[in-house]
Amino acid sequence: MIVVQEQQLSANGIVLSVRTWPCDRPAFRPVVLLARTATTASDWDIIATDLCQDRVVHAINLRGHGASTWPGEYGIGLMAVDVVELLPQLAPQLDVIGHSLGGLVACQAATVDDSPIGRLVLEDVGLLHPRQPAELTRPAGELDFDWGVIEQVRPEIDAPDSSWPDVLRRISCPTLAISGGPASFVPPAHVKELQLLIPYSSCVTIAAGHLIHATQPQTFLHAVRSHIDM
Repeated sequence: MIVVQEQQLSANGIVLSVRTWPCDRPAFRPVVLLARTATTASDWDIIATDLCQDRVVHAINLRGHGASTWPGEYGIGLMAVDVVELLPQLAPQLDVIGHSLGGLVACQAATVDDSPIGRLVLEDVGLLHPRQPAELTRPAGELDFDWGVIEQVRPEIDAPDSSWPDVLRRISCPTLAISGGPASFVPPAHVKELQLLIPYSSCVTIAAGHLIHATQPQTFLHAVRSHIDM
């Protein structure tokens, strides 16, 4: 029976909640999972339960999510600094899988000097293009994330900084980009643009829409393992 552990670790002046699946006999590097906006680490439970058969798995609640600190100040860059400071506390070298916002955070985290990231998987993450902002309406009731995350991060995605292509060109670790296909709101062409900017990268399509690992977990795992099981 797998006993999932919950850790509270300090990074960048806040506390990040980390959900850890231990492995008695790891054959591969640990892997870190970064979820999409408004989603907590538990979103990865099915994927982590499989991957922890042969490696330690850590799912991080980004700032403003779950039991991590809700400081009221949010941004992709801030979240990337959080992750950069947290990763060495988890392992000297590890792989990272990031979904949507988690993938954007992972891209920035992978560009720092002496990054511990060995291999990177980006789930339905495209090169950001300016887009018409959608109206934001807070759902009723209690949320397990800070609504301020949406209010502050969404504008960064709607009107992206012009430096994003340079960020992607600076990623030096082998990277797999997985597109959700035409059913996703992230255009496959944007995923391909992202992949072509990353030097050591490849791209596959799993026609599952944006929620690839939730909709087709076994197909997702097969693609991920083909990239990180080495």
